[in-house]
Amino acid sequence: MKRAKEALVLILAGGVGSRLNILVQKRAKPAVPFAGIYRIIDFSLSNVMNSDLDKVGILTQYKPLSLMDHLGKGDAWDFSGRSRGISILPPRTGEKEFDWYKGTADAVRRNIDFLESNPADEIVILSGDHIYHMDFDAMIEFHRSKSADVTVAMMVVPRSEIYQFGAGIVDKHDRIIEWEEKPKVPRTNLASMGIYVFDYKYLLDTLKRDSSEVDFGMHILPRAIAEDNVFAYPFYGYWRDVGTIQAYWEANMDVLRKDSGLSPENWQIRTNVDEDNRIADRAPARFGDNCTLDTCLISAGSRVDGTVINSVLAPGVIVEEGAIVKDSIIFQDCVIKKGATVDLAILDKRVVIEENAIVGCGENYKVANVLKPTHLYTGITLVGKGAVVPAGQKIGRNCVVNGGVAESAYTGQDIEDGETIFADGEIN
Repeated sequence: MKRAKEALVLILAGGVGSRLNILVQKRAKPAVPFAGIYRIIDFSLSNVMNSDLDKVGILTQYKPLSLMDHLGKGDAWDFSGRSRGISILPPRTGEKEFDWYKGTADAVRRNIDFLESNPADEIVILSGDHIYHMDFDAMIEFHRSKSADVTVAMMVVPRSEIYQFGAGIVDKHDRIIEWEEKPKVPRTNLASMGIYVFDYKYLLDTLKRDSSEVDFGMHILPRAIAEDNVFAYPFYGYWRDVGTIQAYWEANMDVLRKDSGLSPENWQIRTNVDEDNRIADRAPARFGDNCTLDTCLISAGSRVDGTVINSVLAPGVIVEEGAIVKDSIIFQDCVIKKGATVDLAILDKRVVIEENAIVGCGENYKVANVLKPTHLYTGITLVGKGAVVPAGQKIGRNCVVNGGVAESAYTGQDIEDGETIFADGEIN
C-alpha cells in the first residue's frame, strides 16, 4: 500500500487578512501570534509533521518577512534532511508589475514549476491561517479509497454561518453532487475547510486547462464536481478560521477552556522557539506574593504582581502591582504598569500601558469602530505594536490605537468608544 508521505503539501500563506486590522500591519496573517508562544501557521505545519508528510511548499506574498523568519529552514518541525524539506515560495508577479495572486488556484498555478519538479501521488493544499488538529494521512487514504480526483475536507457548521464558506451537497457515498460558494440562502450545513487533496496529474492538467479559473472554491471545484470525481472527507474535530478579530479572540479564549477541544500541547503543536527573541531562553514566569490569577495562560519570562483573569500572556509580559488584565490577549514584552486596567483588549508586541490608564473603558459594547465597523463591534479594543498609552488615559470599547503611537500623540481627552488614534495624533 502506498504511504501518504508520498504526497506533496502546499500551504497557502499569502493572504492579506485585512479583517485582523492592525494585527497584520507589519506581518502576514499566518505569522500572527497565537496562544502565547505560537504563530497561526504552526498548526498547519505541525499537522503536516504529525502526519509524516515529507515535502512542503509555502506560498508567501503579503508582508512575508516575519513569516519567513519564523519558518527558517523548517527545523522546528523536523523538515530537514535528505528526504524532507520545506521550500518558501516567494511571490510571483504576472504580466503587470505588482500583479499579485488573483486567487488560491492562481497562486498554485504560478508555482507550477515547483509541482513539476516534485512529482508525487497527490497534492495536499492547505491554508496557513486556521487553528485545527487533523490527520492528513487518514484523509489521503480516504481519497485513494474513493479513487477521487479531488477530496475536500468538510464539516458541519451552523446554517447561520454557512455564508462564510463554500458549501457542498453530498450523496450517500460522500460524493459531492452540488456546490455553492458562500451561499446567501444555504441548502446545506456542510462547509468546506479549505483543505484539499488532488490527484497529482489531475491538478496539473486542471491548472493548465484554463488560466481564467483563479480560485478553487469559485471556479475549480464547481467544474470538477460537474465533470469528475469529487468527494467530501468528513471532519468532526476542532477547527476555526481565525480571519476576524472576534474569531481570533474566541480561539485564544478556547485555549483556556478545558472543554473547548483546543489543546496545542496534546496536539503536539510545535513552534520555532529559537526565533522571536529566543523564547526557549526565557526564564520561568514569576508571580508576586499579592498577585491574583484566574483561568489564564502565562508564558515564560513574564512577571505578574497584579491580577490576570481569563487572559493569555505571551513571553515577557509584565503586570505590575495593582494592575488588572481581564478577558485580553497580550503579546510579547508588553508592560502594564501599576494601577492600569486592560479589559477585553488585544495588545500587540512591546505595548506600554502607563500607570492608572484604562484600555477598554465603560460598559457600552454596541458602538462599533467608526472606521472599521465590521472589524470591531463586540467591545474588543486593539493597541498596535510599540504603542504607548499615557498615565491616566482612558480608551473606550471597539477602539484602535495604531502601532507606534507615542505619549505625545494624545491630547489628554478620553478616546471614546469606536474611535481610532493614529501616530500623528489624529482621531477618527
